[in-house]
Order: sequence, then structure tokens, then C-alpha cells
Amino acid sequence: MDIKPKQFPNEYETTFILTPELPGDEQKSAVDKFIQLIKDNGGTVNNTEHWGMRKLAYPINKKSSGYYVFVEFTGNGEFVAVLDQAYRYDERVLRFLTVKMDKHHFEFNKKRREQGFGLRKEAKNIS
Repeated sequence: MDIKPKQFPNEYETTFILTPELPGDEQKSAVDKFIQLIKDNGGTVNNTEHWGMRKLAYPINKKSSGYYVFVEFTGNGEFVAVLDQAYRYDERVLRFLTVKMDKHHFEFNKKRREQGFGLRKEAKNIS
């Protein structure tokens, strides 16, 4: 009799940086690839934010800027290793970080989303 331990989904956030030379359609295909990977492995994407082109704190592979993408998702812990491996094998990804969120982190992100993080800067530019 094979008894597998029951797995409970956890809340995660992942941020990855794409190379700055990618045209818009390749940026979108890279983001879609990782989102589809999350969905194909039983995860649920709760939020996706394109933070856009930002200057890096230090050069990575002789690049001083990168395209930042932030994704919140629900999934099993074993899937994080699969996602990290997919980031490592994709040459378009400069850096990545995936973090398991505790209840305080989850509430903070929920409040941040409701307050429109990232929209204030754009609103100032319009007025």
C-alpha cells in the first residue's frame, strides 16, 4: 500500500528579470511561458504585474537594465523546483527569486494590490 503525504497548496510570489534586448512580443511570450508552466502544474496565478524596464543595482552579464515581471501564484512546494529549473534553462532570464508567502506577507500584497501599486507614478505623469 503506497500512501503519499497530502500536499497543501501554498502562496508564492516570484519575480524574474528578462534581458533588456528582447522585443515586446518576446517579452510577452516569455511571461506567458512561465504563467502557463504554473497553470500546467496545477497552480493558480493570482496576480501578474509587469514592472517594466528598470536599472539593475549592479551589472549582470554586462547588462545594466532588465525587464521586471512579478507573479503571485498558488501551488505545491515541489513545483517551485520545477519553476526554478525552467528559469535557469531559459537564456532570456537574467535573475529570478521565488518566495513562499506567510499570512502577513499575503495580507501585505493584497493591500498593496488594492492600493494600486505602480499606478501612482503613471497617474502623476498623466496630470
